[in-house]
Amino acid sequence: MLRSRDVTTSPAPDPGAPSAGTAPADPFSRPTAELVFRTAVASDLPRVVALIADDAIARARTGQVGPEHEAAFAAIDADPNNALVVVELGGEVVGTMQLTVIPGISRRGASRLLVEAVRVDRRLRGRGVGRALMAWAHAWGRERGCALAQLTSDKQREDAHRFYRSLGYEQSHEGFKLAL
Repeated sequence: MLRSRDVTTSPAPDPGAPSAGTAPADPFSRPTAELVFRTAVASDLPRVVALIADDAIARARTGQVGPEHEAAFAAIDADPNNALVVVELGGEVVGTMQLTVIPGISRRGASRLLVEAVRVDRRLRGRGVGRALMAWAHAWGRERGCALAQLTSDKQREDAHRFYRSLGYEQSHEGFKLAL
């Protein structure tokens, strides 16, 4: 069930799309023209977990969809400063990300947009879907008054680092984690 704070975008018009009366092209051939963004619903959870666990780096720490994921989804869904977003192409979930607004005291009380767990179906990587996800995330953050977007990326994800730098992100800080 979508919540009232959900935002769904309509697909952008595609100048290269077939005219009325012609057979539609394969949506995977021109992916960004057909993307639909929405807040995830509980039935999306297996696909979201599969996208997140779709590489050796994340597989072990993500696991298979289970009660822990369901509890985390419920917590995200109930928090107005969080959104689990999916992007669909041809009715199939092909990407996901978690967005969090973090109110802050530093930077003159600026809120920050934290972008986490950005994943695109491996069949569509390098085809503009990730760039569209991030543009959507930035617009979502601006709508909520965020002055800054930030993210972390595993040190082993060199392709992701190149991608984020191409979007204007700077590697300005060193991140630290501690298991609790």
